[in-house]
Amino acid sequence: MTTTLRTPQSSPPLPVELPEANEPAAPAGPLGSPWPASARPGPNGDLLIGGVGLAEAADRFGTPLYVLDEQEFRSRARAFRRALPTAEVHYAAKAFLCSAVADWVADEGLGLDVCSAGELRLAAAAGFPPERLLLHGNAKTPEELRLARRLRVGRIVVDGAAEIPRLAALAAADAPQRVLVRVLPGVAAGHHRAVRTGVDGQKFGFRITGGDAADAIARILGQPGLELTGLHCHLGSQITGAEPYLAAVDRLVELLAEVRDRHGVELPELDLGGGHGVRYLAGDAELDPARFAAETTARLAARCAEHGLAVPRLLVEPGRAIAAPAGVAVYRVLSVKRGTDGRAFAAVDGGMSDNPRPALYGSAYEVRPVGRPATGPTATFDVVGRHCEAGDVLVHGATLPADLRPGDLLAVPAAGAYQLSMASGYNLVGRPPVAAAREGRLRLLIRRETVEDLRAREVGR
Repeated sequence: MTTTLRTPQSSPPLPVELPEANEPAAPAGPLGSPWPASARPGPNGDLLIGGVGLAEAADRFGTPLYVLDEQEFRSRARAFRRALPTAEVHYAAKAFLCSAVADWVADEGLGLDVCSAGELRLAAAAGFPPERLLLHGNAKTPEELRLARRLRVGRIVVDGAAEIPRLAALAAADAPQRVLVRVLPGVAAGHHRAVRTGVDGQKFGFRITGGDAADAIARILGQPGLELTGLHCHLGSQITGAEPYLAAVDRLVELLAEVRDRHGVELPELDLGGGHGVRYLAGDAELDPARFAAETTARLAARCAEHGLAVPRLLVEPGRAIAAPAGVAVYRVLSVKRGTDGRAFAAVDGGMSDNPRPALYGSAYEVRPVGRPATGPTATFDVVGRHCEAGDVLVHGATLPADLRPGDLLAVPAAGAYQLSMASGYNLVGRPPVAAAREGRLRLLIRRETVEDLRAREVGR
């Protein structure tokens, strides 16, 4: 159907093609990273994740709300499996874990890293194969070690000297326990000093420099109840290039050669940990699993050949790289304030209790309005949380509709990792629910934490 538009000066009519009333509008394209691959604009300014409208999800479950795109999670897990077909890929549960996530990880053939009795018990209750569990932790309690032995976890990462005799005693009357020893290769990596965990001066692992790692290895090899299968390291977080991992491979292969020369043992495994970076902003760099795999496996083979070593089996531990891009947080605006200095604040019904990363690390996020057309004038807002802290700011300098008002919905991408897993009960605000979206269907995984839940822990007054 064709109609004409006339300018105020009565210039010649301009033909404009308009769709017939019964013609469907052209489908909107994906938003692109850092949003899930399924993210698309929906009708009336809505945003679809896994075919589910976020405005509908917010109406159904309230806000704040976390929506996980199940297919995004699974596809990212598969990407690591494809990139490293001969390696073991373990999902790092500390990024985010619930029973459904444990099921997805098991379905996709990954192992699972846990670092507490809570994560270990949840995995066991979900029926996760115990031989594919790996227990981490720089300060494991005796109870956690006993639980790991009782559940027959596949590997335990020895992170401190005290764990060696404890584990040896637990394994003395039973089958040997397979262990890795965590070492500090002296490689600095990561976007923030607080998360650089591969350098000396950390609470984790054993230093290669000074001989701490060599001494721990000798002690473990001297325990008949412990089977040392290899070395482990973790360099940091938000690493977007392979170079730090290549440097770690160089140091760790040297240590493997020293172990062979000193003890006559070639350790069959090498765990490079996780820390793989993702996009939080559209312009951010992101670690490519295929390139990471190609470069690290080539370097590992070359260094082992130089030292006359058999190439050990590689282990990696992606957590954020799988979970973060699959999650979207949805908030509702509670108030809008404009100061005389031109600053504007949009306060939402969540904040640092469900996402402490901006306050802890200065982390930056994108934000998008949901449930209203993204047209008209815009203005700059700080999206702030509801908590009694000046540092409770979720997004600095966000471009949002100038007429933003209470009741509007805002969505934040890359919210699937280190948000709910680090959530607190500050101000006795309950933690948000989690729902999974897939093929147009939404199901609740974790309900909202209520005041009654919080009061149930009290036993006296």
